[in-house]
Amino acid sequence: MTTKRSDQEKSEKYARALIDAARQEGRANKDLVQWNHALKFSPEVLETLAAMRTEDDLNLVGDVARTYKEILDSEDKTVSVTVTTAVPLDDDLREKVIAKAEKDLNAPVYLVERVDPSIIGGVVLEARGNRYDASVRAQLANIRKTLSSTFIGSDD
Repeated sequence: MTTKRSDQEKSEKYARALIDAARQEGRANKDLVQWNHALKFSPEVLETLAAMRTEDDLNLVGDVARTYKEILDSEDKTVSVTVTTAVPLDDDLREKVIAKAEKDLNAPVYLVERVDPSIIGGVVLEARGNRYDASVRAQLANIRKTLSSTFIGSDD
């Protein structure tokens, strides 16, 4: 129990330090979002960030990310495909998306899944710098655009 209490106290101390710093900069909610993303970081990413901070190289984070992607793209045949859906994919649909993407791209696929309820339904796929938007939101926007161009300025 002592360890649990000690961990709780440490967690609160870290959280309060983060909140105090973020409030001074007016970004408490933004930092919370970033913190939640940090939960997904591998230990290697966290260690690299810590080393970069020690070396005062955090300004290179964007460059490191870009270079990492360039190296991976040039050395690895696997294609990173980002799929965005309104609700999480189930296992069956995930396998279908991977199979279709691997067939279309003629390469093994690493699937990155994102959930964005604002797309309403359908999917948005991104791979090799291309974006394929088959979302309900995009379809509604196209319908709106078509109707606007058809009826606005019409003599009817």
